[in-house]
Amino acid sequence: MNKGWLVNLGTFFIKLALRLHLPIKSLIKHTIFEQFCGGESIRDSEPTIRHLHDAHVGTILDYSVEGEDDEKSFDETTLEIMRTIERANESADIPFTVFKITGLASTELLEAVQLGNSLDKDQKAQFDRVLKRVDSLCRRAFERNVRIFIDAEESWIQDTIDTLAYAMMDRFNHEKPIVYNTYQMYRWESLDRLNRDLQEAHAKGYFLGVKLVRGAYLEKERLRSHEEEYQDPIQATKEDTDRDFNLAIDFCLENRDVVSFCLGTHNEYSCQYCVQKMQALGIDHNDQHIYFAQLLGMSDNISYNLATAGYNVAKYVPYGPVETVMPYLFRRAEENKSIAGQSSREYMLVRDELKRRKGCEK
Repeated sequence: MNKGWLVNLGTFFIKLALRLHLPIKSLIKHTIFEQFCGGESIRDSEPTIRHLHDAHVGTILDYSVEGEDDEKSFDETTLEIMRTIERANESADIPFTVFKITGLASTELLEAVQLGNSLDKDQKAQFDRVLKRVDSLCRRAFERNVRIFIDAEESWIQDTIDTLAYAMMDRFNHEKPIVYNTYQMYRWESLDRLNRDLQEAHAKGYFLGVKLVRGAYLEKERLRSHEEEYQDPIQATKEDTDRDFNLAIDFCLENRDVVSFCLGTHNEYSCQYCVQKMQALGIDHNDQHIYFAQLLGMSDNISYNLATAGYNVAKYVPYGPVETVMPYLFRRAEENKSIAGQSSREYMLVRDELKRRKGCEK
């Protein structure tokens, strides 16, 4: 993954092989899939859950199916996410569950709703089913006292996702934070949106569940805004994103009476920044309003050190059939393919530690 050309070449041939139904599933399963996924089912993921538990790290079971386009798949995905809620209810090892709206609805339908297009009879029926799926998941999470993340996605469907998330918070977050929405801080409007959402939560008397991330669709967002000639929703520079991310940490800490939040980040400085702010404000390490989260197979140095220090930490553990989680795996490969990628940084940390240990042996 340190070599961009190799990632590009490998991604091309994997996509081609899958289209041609070539027998490469075993190869994928024992390489990139094994690195970033818990398994093909909840049962397969149990050893990973136990391993993380032993290190005082929680698990966020993430059924990583997205971009499906038929009602049968949407219903099956809803049932599988229900199973993650039931599994989370069984023990404290799984502090959150999560789902993507695109696992329950077509992107085209979500975009049509966001554009305010007039829906025909079939589309209205489809969107009614989407509303029922989202409500059923959040209602089950509420009944089982399990916190649930609604993941962020592309800007051209995000307003629809946000509207659904706020409706679920107003429905289920009046006693405690159950439903969490996701804020992509690489979007220049996210900090203002966070402020507006807090005011709405105050006005309606519910708790605001917040997951802070930088964002995962940068190239796609910039390409589309350029091709369709609308304002780029992405911050001008990475420094702008980093600034707003840390300002969002300040905002959440200052409003802990209403806001519970999870830092979904692999950025060491942002984690250190939050820890230092917590210490300055006299906030306990294990304050239940505050969690840190990283992806399985990435940033173990952050996750395990935070957990050892007594902070609340969880790992996203994606799972699902190999073929259906490939979009997730391709994103991981894409973001890690440079020397600045997280996997590259971790590789160098391990390399340096091996050199140090060899030096100690001498």
